[in-house]
Amino acid sequence: MSFVAINVLTVPEGGGARLEERFAGRAGSVERSPGFEHFELLRPLEGTGSYLVYTRWRSREDFEAWTSSQSFAGGHAQASSRPAGEQRAATESTIWSFDVVQQADAVGEA
Repeated sequence: MSFVAINVLTVPEGGGARLEERFAGRAGSVERSPGFEHFELLRPLEGTGSYLVYTRWRSREDFEAWTSSQSFAGGHAQASSRPAGEQRAATESTIWSFDVVQQADAVGEA
């Protein structure tokens, strides 16, 4: 089964659109990484102001190889470099990680 990494991003009040724009303009190299399976950026609706960055991988080792890669470092360096005075898109980041132990997919109509 797969490995899931969820990056919990604390976003300043009113900063959601900025974060979404930055993700929309990202390089996309994660999609070409060995073992990568899925990405979602989840916008909060209620109960929290944190955005979730959901990624699913073939294995924990594949995820760790990605986070140790030059592509990862380059993408995150680009995200943290911003013009003077421009506010950060996220002020805090926490990684949650999970092994997928059960999963189900939608069943199509017959």
